[in-house]
Amino acid sequence: MTMCSASLYERLAAVLSDEFKNGEVGFTGLLTGSAAALFGTAIPLVAMQLAKLRHAPNLTILLAGCYHNPDFRELDCLPDSEHSAQLRDLPCEAQMLGYPGPWALKRGDVSFGFSSGVQVDQTGNINSVCVGPYERPKVRLVGPILQPEHMSMFGREFIMMPTHEQRNIVGQVDFVSGVGYPGGLEGRRKLGLRRGGPELIVTSKCIFEFDKVLGRARLRSIHPGITASELRAATAFDLGDIGEAPVTRDPVEEELHLIRQVIDPQGILLPH
Repeated sequence: MTMCSASLYERLAAVLSDEFKNGEVGFTGLLTGSAAALFGTAIPLVAMQLAKLRHAPNLTILLAGCYHNPDFRELDCLPDSEHSAQLRDLPCEAQMLGYPGPWALKRGDVSFGFSSGVQVDQTGNINSVCVGPYERPKVRLVGPILQPEHMSMFGREFIMMPTHEQRNIVGQVDFVSGVGYPGGLEGRRKLGLRRGGPELIVTSKCIFEFDKVLGRARLRSIHPGITASELRAATAFDLGDIGEAPVTRDPVEEELHLIRQVIDPQGILLPH
């Protein structure tokens, strides 16, 4: 039973919260652009806090590499800079002057993170650099930022895609800013990548998981209201047989209560 109809964002936060384990360290930054910030920052923050309240009390939320387990209840809007006064003054367990504080990326101390981009392909490669040829692109984007580290040094990565159209969910990305599974796990090893890689691709229409041996995304669930034909038309790679694909689960009543009354009572992170 749910309190009332859940939004897509609440549904995704609940599903993601199932993925986190007690004692892990989860990282996300402040993404630019309202859609990317919602999928890459707000939903992950709510999901991690939900996991802390339900089954992973010792999960550490690492926001922007500096803020440890922040309290979001005093936000009146989502900050647009990782160094804004609003974020700096937000109550938290600790703030670090040097990124990423006591955790060493190369040692593998960050358990999981979140990325977004303009393109992701079936192998999980992500692109936030350019659309079109690198030398003469149609669009020049923000750049890789920390995506190479996210996809090679973190334990696993959740790729958050607010737009699910053929121009975003592509056959092959125009530029690899974060490496997925080209050639599967063996392909990653040949590239010198011994850990990490994408775990899920979360979009506005569905959730993909990975066959990591083959190095291919496969449909895990489809969101309510999205038909199989609509999903096929919006995806540039072959989805295979998705006739029996499960529907992305609803949050239970306790999860909705925690999201709406405890984690984000003003609806700043997740629009109700």
